[in-house]
Amino acid sequence: MRDSRPVLLVEDDNIDAMTVRRAFRDLKVGNPLVHVVNGEDALAFLQDEAHDKPCLILLDLNMPKMNGIEFLGITKADPRWKKVPVVVLTTSSEEQDVTESFRLSVAGYIVKPVDYRNFVEAVRTINLYWTLSEIPDHGVERINEGCQTITACGR
Repeated sequence: MRDSRPVLLVEDDNIDAMTVRRAFRDLKVGNPLVHVVNGEDALAFLQDEAHDKPCLILLDLNMPKMNGIEFLGITKADPRWKKVPVVVLTTSSEEQDVTESFRLSVAGYIVKPVDYRNFVEAVRTINLYWTLSEIPDHGVERINEGCQTITACGR
């Protein structure tokens, strides 16, 4: 990604969180990875002015307290966070989850690969997309206050 803002990982499974962290390390993604375990904790992170706004949110759907769909409903309705790109990274391939996620304006939906090499390739694809994605040169903060890549969000 193109800047140093954090990537927010919202994931209740510690093994999956460690796998994402390992993939970031193996791919030399320079952005800090901030891990929270549910939607409530993710909202608390976003609301805390002491934290930098994440450039990207990687979101699991099936979590306790507040699931990913509930989190999306809140964040995408709030002008402070609605432009932060969210990529769903989940085990669910249910059509209803995919449809509802895109209805709530996710930037992408990836079913977690079981094999580590395939998982790394999925993270590589996310990073590459947000590294190469074009955004307007003027008014970037108004247009996309979120990430423009993983290692350096946007241009």
